[in-house]
Amino acid sequence: MVLTPSTMQEIGTLAPEFALQDTAGEIYSLREKKIDKGLLVVFMCNHCPYVKHILEKLVDSIRYYQQKGIEVVAINSNDFKEYPDDSPAKMAELAERMDFSFPYLVDDTQAVARAYKAACTPDFFLYDSFKRLVYRGQYDSARPKSTEPITGEDMDLAISNLVNGQGIVDEQRPSMGCNIKWKAENEPNYFSKN
Repeated sequence: MVLTPSTMQEIGTLAPEFALQDTAGEIYSLREKKIDKGLLVVFMCNHCPYVKHILEKLVDSIRYYQQKGIEVVAINSNDFKEYPDDSPAKMAELAERMDFSFPYLVDDTQAVARAYKAACTPDFFLYDSFKRLVYRGQYDSARPKSTEPITGEDMDLAISNLVNGQGIVDEQRPSMGCNIKWKAENEPNYFSKN
């Protein structure tokens, strides 16, 4: 595991379009989705301790975000041949066990992670209704083995500002987590093993 921060994409960047299969084999096409208040794209996986640490609270938060008009999708871009806990079958098990209210998509080629410049799990990208990036960074300051409570406060503030038309959050701190598990020879130029 390499502790990795978000790449902190430029605010205003347009969300790259994608069409990926969910855990039931259905295709989720971003181009076909009507975005009401905004779009939250979460890069995550099953086995990462940083994801596991916040997952229960995150799943609850996402239900709240969806009630506010936010389209939410989670994407697993890890090399599941090398990390079998992140396989589509295990993803389906997790989604059912945790009662996900959002699609959990398989990015088998890792092309979507590269298009978003996703770097870690979890990695969050929040877009407005025109699919322009308004927030990228952490869910909150909680980390495994820290005393920080899991609150979701950073993401909650960004969502609140977006849906209430209060502008972009000024202070945005990178998410931190396990690096995306890139396939051999597929590491993007922004990935560092150090």
